[in-house]
Amino acid sequence: MKQVKGTELFVKALKEEGVDLLFGYPGGQAIDLFDALYDHREIEVVLPRHEQGLIHAADGYARSTGRVGVCLVTSGPGATNLVTGIATANYDSVPLVCFTGQVPLNLIGNDAFQEVDIVGITRSIAKHTVTVRRREDLGRIIKEAFYIARTGKPGPVVVDIPKDIQQAMGSDEYPDEVSIRSYKPSTGVHEGQLKKALKVLEKARQPIFLLGGGVNLSGAGQAMVKLAELTNVPVVTTIMGKGAVPTDHPLYIGNLGIHGSYATNTAVNDCDVLFSIGTRFNDRITGKTSEFAKKAKIIHIDIDSASISRNIVVDIPIVSDAKTAIDKMLELAKPLDTAAWLEKIRAWDQEHPLIADDGGEGVTPQKIIGKINQLFPHDSIVVTDVGQNQLWTTQYLELSSSRQMLTSGGLGTMGYGFPAAIGAKFGNEDKTVICISGDGGMQMNIQEMATAMAYDLPLILCVLNNSYLGNVRQWQELFYNKRYSGTCLRFHKSCGRICEQEGGVCPNPPYIPDFVKLAESYGAHGIRVEKEEDIEKAFVAARENTQGPTLIEFIIEREADVLPIVATGKPLNEMIMDC
Repeated sequence: MKQVKGTELFVKALKEEGVDLLFGYPGGQAIDLFDALYDHREIEVVLPRHEQGLIHAADGYARSTGRVGVCLVTSGPGATNLVTGIATANYDSVPLVCFTGQVPLNLIGNDAFQEVDIVGITRSIAKHTVTVRRREDLGRIIKEAFYIARTGKPGPVVVDIPKDIQQAMGSDEYPDEVSIRSYKPSTGVHEGQLKKALKVLEKARQPIFLLGGGVNLSGAGQAMVKLAELTNVPVVTTIMGKGAVPTDHPLYIGNLGIHGSYATNTAVNDCDVLFSIGTRFNDRITGKTSEFAKKAKIIHIDIDSASISRNIVVDIPIVSDAKTAIDKMLELAKPLDTAAWLEKIRAWDQEHPLIADDGGEGVTPQKIIGKINQLFPHDSIVVTDVGQNQLWTTQYLELSSSRQMLTSGGLGTMGYGFPAAIGAKFGNEDKTVICISGDGGMQMNIQEMATAMAYDLPLILCVLNNSYLGNVRQWQELFYNKRYSGTCLRFHKSCGRICEQEGGVCPNPPYIPDFVKLAESYGAHGIRVEKEEDIEKAFVAARENTQGPTLIEFIIEREADVLPIVATGKPLNEMIMDC
């Protein structure tokens, strides 16, 4: 048995887990770990410019590849800067292992320099958190961290490693297997419950499949298409479930929820069986819960038993991985006669189409995303930030097996898009990666432009600039009598708040920053688009720039809205279709 430092076992563990890419930011309590990585160039250490950018990059890498994302930071502020990213990954079931340096064991609890209880801080927002307190436990804890992160309902795991544990000598053995008495994730499906659910489905006249992010996470897309075609049951999705069935498939209706299409929301309101797979029924898709799918028998398949009947009480609960359950249903399901139901849904869609036109004159989100659909149909990944940009993208982006969409769904994290796109590009060098962001979200992690330049990443960054924090502004317009408090990104002290006075006209101060000049200051390419005819030209130029990122600033109408919309606390059938 060879004796090695804890840092050497750390590196060995990463290799054993197949890690070849790590997003890291050094500091005093992690310096030994970085030193150990120095001689092992087969593990690439990517240096982002902020720890929040770092963990979002690891998240984008994990979502786009299906592998565990790995990050390494120091103690104190290095660790706390991961908190938002940990919560983001936890909400969306993204497998991450986050290593944090920590002060030596004898200093813990003494308010030492850069000491925080990161395990305590993140316990409620991570799948698992642990501080290594004995050198002999280091290998086992790292092995368990990767196992917990990627099995069952995936999620982030935090491993806090004190400096003295890093430096301590001990065995170089790394476990081959994991055995955790208290953690036994479900690996099968209760066939009796599944047969019961299918009997209910067979009697339905107006059934719906509702697909959430769990279908995409489990890689069940192709199987789900077969199941939908076998049963002739129409499909609706949550934002996170979009893409599980190609958006041009005749059985796909659209997204459900407060920004869902008229046909989708109406279909769920009128269905008699709602067969949901891999969604936790959050308020963004249910609207007023007491009115949600009131006419339907509800079947719910989810890998997390705690998610079943938590928000919506269901009639038939089934705990299972989505793909395992769908594969079994393919053996048991029968065709249904849904012709009349499908005709009714199509009539609703024709009456109130989601895309009635291209959004009007000038540069509009519909036209921008339409050009992405046209110019980048294959082997592409589209990453969104959060806000109106996200909602327009989830409405208008066409998805299939050759195009993937990444977005922060559960936590709704502004600043996610750009660094997640960086992570996606690291994991998919041969694919085109496009980030769609608002002008607010892009500024939250703009420092990662330096990372993109340093690693020659040819990202296409689309900034939809309406000079507002647009999503909040829209709610202020519709529900707060246009009292645009704290949402104008053109505001300057010299304005004197004239716009808030009766009859006041905005003096239209210059926008800060100039995104084109900002991109150029990093050495990136910047383009501003103010005319419709320049949209395609900008995308073509960005596609031809293979040496680094291209930022395209699209100047869109300041008060453009995302429609339909359902007000908070209202049922899904009470949609606002026009403003």
